[in-house]
Amino acid sequence: MKVTDDQIASMRAYLRGDVETFDRISAQLDAASKEARGALITAAFFNAAERTFKDGGRAEVIEFVGRVRARSADLAQSIDPRIAERLILATFTDEDVEDVDGKTQGDHFGILLAGIIAEAQLSDAELNSFLDESRKLADKWLA
Repeated sequence: MKVTDDQIASMRAYLRGDVETFDRISAQLDAASKEARGALITAAFFNAAERTFKDGGRAEVIEFVGRVRARSADLAQSIDPRIAERLILATFTDEDVEDVDGKTQGDHFGILLAGIIAEAQLSDAELNSFLDESRKLADKWLA
């Protein structure tokens, strides 16, 4: 199984805040593609977190998580700050996250990824390049 163009399109819509397009494309994706979509989200999260925080430290991660949670009451409720910080730190340290279940990780990956991309203010070309890089990593994991 590999990441599809539709999965990339849905991810692009999600990261651009285009909920209508994201929902429309997501409704068309079949259940069999969930593994590839999950791999894409995880790969994109790892790429984004490593790029953003690898030169920083724990304080930078804590500040970022606080900023994302402060954007709305829904985000404050959806994001467990300790889990979010640990997931980000695990991308470039030896932080152990084995105790965090897959659904919780996936939920946090998606929200935090959107926060990282929003703060990075990527151009369309930069976002396309980022998604291409993430797709290649996800496809490697799926092989």
